[in-house]
Amino acid sequence: MKKINPTAWIPLIIACSIVGGMWVGNYFSGSRGGSDAERKLDMIFSLIKNDYVDTVDIDNIIELTIPDLLSNLDPHSTYIPASDLKAVNDELEGSFSGIGIQFSIMSDTITVIEAISGGPSEKIGILAGDRIVEVNDSTVAGTGVTNEQVLSMLRGPEGTKVKLGIKRTSAKKTLHYEVTRGAIPVTSVDASYIIAPEIGYIKINKFGKNTYNEFLTSLTTLRAEGAKKYIIDLRGNGGGYMEIAIMMANEFLPKGCSIVYTKARNEIVDQQVFSDGYGSFQDAEIAVLIDEFSASSSEIFAGAMQDNDRGLIIGRRSFGKGLVQRQSTLPDSSAIRLTISRYYTPSGRCIQKDYTPGKGDSYSHEIIDRYNHGEAYNADSARIDKTKLFHTVGGREVYGGGGIMPDVFTPNDTTGVSTYYMDVANAGLLQRFAFSYCDLNRENLMKYDDVDELLNQLPHEDVLLQSFVRFAVQNGIPARWYYINKSHNLLINQLRALIVRDILGYNAFFQIYNRRDKGVQTAIEQINNGNAQFPISIGAVR
Repeated sequence: MKKINPTAWIPLIIACSIVGGMWVGNYFSGSRGGSDAERKLDMIFSLIKNDYVDTVDIDNIIELTIPDLLSNLDPHSTYIPASDLKAVNDELEGSFSGIGIQFSIMSDTITVIEAISGGPSEKIGILAGDRIVEVNDSTVAGTGVTNEQVLSMLRGPEGTKVKLGIKRTSAKKTLHYEVTRGAIPVTSVDASYIIAPEIGYIKINKFGKNTYNEFLTSLTTLRAEGAKKYIIDLRGNGGGYMEIAIMMANEFLPKGCSIVYTKARNEIVDQQVFSDGYGSFQDAEIAVLIDEFSASSSEIFAGAMQDNDRGLIIGRRSFGKGLVQRQSTLPDSSAIRLTISRYYTPSGRCIQKDYTPGKGDSYSHEIIDRYNHGEAYNADSARIDKTKLFHTVGGREVYGGGGIMPDVFTPNDTTGVSTYYMDVANAGLLQRFAFSYCDLNRENLMKYDDVDELLNQLPHEDVLLQSFVRFAVQNGIPARWYYINKSHNLLINQLRALIVRDILGYNAFFQIYNRRDKGVQTAIEQINNGNAQFPISIGAVR
């Protein structure tokens, strides 16, 4: 097995992708000998095309057949139609071309939640709270427009223009703007701030092209603000580029530590990656938050920290995706993401959970099964294969198969959850009320750029809750005060966090929301108790 360092990994990925693309191109252009099965498939399509009683679109039949073909492999080998490829790639590539707003459809109207700072819309004066009622002279309010339709209308090639008709509470007439589409960054870091003395908090939503740069910038900024210890929140992070997780892990590891290695069908392409010793945060204490939706690159990062006894892993068992995909573009600009190898954590663990080829439904329901047998609430309910025992560099026991078990378990927090809370949450009324409140008070609230100063401008919590309950009644949810009182603290915290978000952005949202987040509070407690010091010594949950 060849050993490489993190900086050597990126050209390897590019080279593999190019070779893979060439192979797929050759395969579909007919430069193969072909097995009996392949020739049989060619003949079937030829017979349908030439002899079938009705005229059919053979290309469409092939398009419908490819997903079924891949579904008989592993659950992560997928087909991406040409029409979806750009949007799928944009999510990880770090930017797309559009007008630069975050929006929500409220009361069947496109409502601007935020005009992205420095983006095309912000530059010409579009504001949070604006309602988009016309796009290119066509009415879009009250027409049942969907999120997908809005994205199709507002995104487009850089330099092209889109006309918008805007309704604003401070203007009697419809305002008209012409916005020139531009490159809009897709950010990976949702929040980065000092959460407790000497402790920085960073929330990462994906591992995209720009994630490492955003992450390193956040670490550096927090260190300048006094942070010496860090909480890295990967809950809900479904992964992305493997090399980004490797580069992030490298920041914390001394030279020569294994980060990850991969095994393919052909052992010539097997690779192992070691830290190069140039990381800037090798002495920092870190806690990593994971949950059942932390997958792929999130698990590579968490696994490298755990197996090297470098960081304390807190939360619940991760998703369990240990398969590596390579994306190859097909002749019609569609693509397949084909599993080409398995990855292993430094201790030798493959954390891929069990699957049966062609049985994607049971695989996708596995998370639901965890909830049904209580794993989300009790660490002892986790189904661990005790035969897959491995050890960290310091000798702690860890297990392979089915995800990464945390060192410290935190249950799914249901404190304050009631049927009333579920009703208003599922109806989207918390977000709608927060936006409505901001809309009515925006001129005053925009005067404050500090979270606590802004909170001081909000009504007393009982007044705020009563206003929300009246709003919910007006929107079809009756007041049930026994359940409302049960959910009092949860409702107030979320309403305040959403109001702050609508005025100051997502970073401010997490500053409020995390004050009641048990996972985050556990991380702070564990760090303050000295349990995140390198090398980690407490035993993993088992």
